[in-house]
Amino acid sequence: MHVFVTGATGFVGSAVVRELIGAGHTVSGLCRSEEKAAGLQAAGAEPLYGTLGDADILSSAAAAADGVIHLAFTNDFSDFEGALALDLRAVQVMGAALEGSGKPFITTAHANGHAVDQAVLAMTERGIRASIVSLAPSVHGEGDKGFVPMMINIARAKGFAAYIGDGTNRWPAVHRLDAAVLYRLALESAPAGSRLLGAGDEGIPLREIAEVIGRQLNVPAISITPAVAAAHFGFLGTIAALDITNLYNTAQASLATRELLGWKPMQSGLIADLEEGHYFA
Repeated sequence: MHVFVTGATGFVGSAVVRELIGAGHTVSGLCRSEEKAAGLQAAGAEPLYGTLGDADILSSAAAAADGVIHLAFTNDFSDFEGALALDLRAVQVMGAALEGSGKPFITTAHANGHAVDQAVLAMTERGIRASIVSLAPSVHGEGDKGFVPMMINIARAKGFAAYIGDGTNRWPAVHRLDAAVLYRLALESAPAGSRLLGAGDEGIPLREIAEVIGRQLNVPAISITPAVAAAHFGFLGTIAALDITNLYNTAQASLATRELLGWKPMQSGLIADLEEGHYFA
């Protein structure tokens, strides 16, 4: 298949591009600079210059492809509603180009992105094999700039690695390379309307994450109360207090995804990845 990938140069997207090419697909990837284009070419993909605001480019690239994996998102938290609106318009443009084709359209679920998710699922009524991938809140691996590196930076700055209460609340996690395989499998065979969950680790206690960070930084891991979590973690305070595994029934959703697509995470889990040391280099 020839696959059009938005977000093709990102942390997850670059892994998806290499996974697709390794499996025999060809790829055109959306990018915004010559530097990013060089990375795509080195991976064996064709770069297409543009952004999510370039409707003509999105439309023509989607129409020319055998399937689309949409990973791009403008992470502008100062105007999150605007970022969601831009994402919705991009989805609508690509959906119009694919209408009636039976081709796959795979996207990632975004927090508070319900209108976008609804638009993607509505594609199934217009002859598009659309599905949505939800990734664990920690997508880990070399180059990670998400929640765990933020926790590491906070621990460095404050001199201790914190967890809230007894630290038994759990975070799901998935390695970026395992996530890339999931996107490929969804492209190849996910039924229309599928909601898929990418979680290699279905639930790691926050205390265990904090203890590994403490060992690697040679600082203590210390319990803090919910009352001071926001001051310690900043905007991460709310997330750090959640038992996400229980909140989203991660174990059941992960099992359903594995059974549906035959997805088998093969990479190291988050704790083993942290123990390798590259997060602390």
